[in-house]
Amino acid sequence: MTVLLEVEGLAAGYGDATVLRDIGFTVRAHEIVAIVGANGAGKTTLLATIAGLIAPQAGRVRFAGHDITDVPAHLLPKRGLTLVPEGGRLFPFMTVRENLELGAFARHGQGGAARMEEMMALFPNLRERAGQLAGSLSGGERQMCAIARALMSRPSLLLLDEPSVGLSPLMVGRVLDLVARLVRHDGLTVMIVEQRVTEVLDIADFAHILDHGHLARSGPAAELRADRQLQEAYMGL
Repeated sequence: MTVLLEVEGLAAGYGDATVLRDIGFTVRAHEIVAIVGANGAGKTTLLATIAGLIAPQAGRVRFAGHDITDVPAHLLPKRGLTLVPEGGRLFPFMTVRENLELGAFARHGQGGAARMEEMMALFPNLRERAGQLAGSLSGGERQMCAIARALMSRPSLLLLDEPSVGLSPLMVGRVLDLVARLVRHDGLTVMIVEQRVTEVLDIADFAHILDHGHLARSGPAAELRADRQLQEAYMGL
């Protein structure tokens, strides 16, 4: 299977503080890769660095065969890499439709109308609320809107940071089921950071455990899911 993302010797942090140290892994196309670990392990920092929001202190990031280590964050969606940050960060005083239209700008609006229709079919609740201000949506609807906005740019790799935050268990299940469906049927590749460890390992193909900025363990998600001692040691379960 084609390697889509390569991370090599990555170190990153904030100011003089180093959060990630010597991180290295690959992500193959059309799989779900989970990044799990305790709070403060560096999971969000990892996604933000890959997405170009944090300049790495060391190491390289390659995407689709090209070095993107120094590519500005706003240019990466044009290359097919899109981040959905924790909380979605919608524009609350713009409508649902307007939020989604912004996602199409990453590809210069090409095929925006057709893609909008695809998103409305994929997320029926958003069709009903297309003219509604995004800030008035429920938590689950906001998360769906954030994912739909990211998908408007037709990414090859979708980075999801804590999509379950603030959601009910039922809505968490719906979001994760959607992620799995997008990968299995639409050819998307997903890296997902998630605190709901057992649920995300159930849908993931591969997983990495971060511990204090280091990769403590990597392997098939099913193996990590079955290792209770490992979960207790690194995931707080």
